[in-house]
Amino acid sequence: MGKVYLIGAGPGAADLITVRGARLLAAADVVLHDALVEPAMLDYAPSHARRIAVGKRCGRLSTAQQFINKQIVDAALEHEVVVRLKGGDPMLFGRADEEMRALEAAGIAYEVVPGITAALASAASLKRSLTLRGVSRSVALATFSRAPGSEEIREQVNADSLVFYMGRDSGVQIAQQLIDAGRSVATPVMIVEACSTERERVLSLTLEALARGDAHQWVDASQPSVLMIGEAFAARAQQGVGVDFEGLVAA
Repeated sequence: MGKVYLIGAGPGAADLITVRGARLLAAADVVLHDALVEPAMLDYAPSHARRIAVGKRCGRLSTAQQFINKQIVDAALEHEVVVRLKGGDPMLFGRADEEMRALEAAGIAYEVVPGITAALASAASLKRSLTLRGVSRSVALATFSRAPGSEEIREQVNADSLVFYMGRDSGVQIAQQLIDAGRSVATPVMIVEACSTERERVLSLTLEALARGDAHQWVDASQPSVLMIGEAFAARAQQGVGVDFEGLVAA
């Protein structure tokens, strides 16, 4: 019986995987990878490693989670090092809990290796801090998606900076609900698509424009994206943040 490593592949770029993640991937006998994992990242795995695509993409045919669980367990019963490579971080919107439960039920050892999630990578790409003194002291990572049969979550997130995963098709609803909850229509919104890859694109607009549907024609349905909402994503001049370098030098 082998050991399973749930590894965060990071936001996209192959060289944003952690050193530990890359080292374990290089020792893998089997790699079960998400659709969001860049092909170049699979080059870290040895040539003899079996690569199994178990991707889930909105609007496309995808592998059922129960079957993914079974594939992971079956692989661990036959191989020494099994890597479950998940986009971003395994513990955020990655259904890792279901896979860990399946491994625990089968008595298989596993380890979770964290990865850089899209919210952090997008903030770095935008050069906008998720937290900003005097502007944003709280951050919420949320999703508008919900499991079939589950109750819709109607409560609004009250954090200063909001990052919505899997919100591409729900931007209008998200924006309208935030406006209805009291958010200013002028609140800055940034949409980051395919973060950290050569396909990365950024759209800057307001909450009012997002509610109006202005992003519909811009978004590429084949690419992952995050919605980043809050005053922290305003242009730096609007944030009133500046440094008087001449004054510092004079002092």
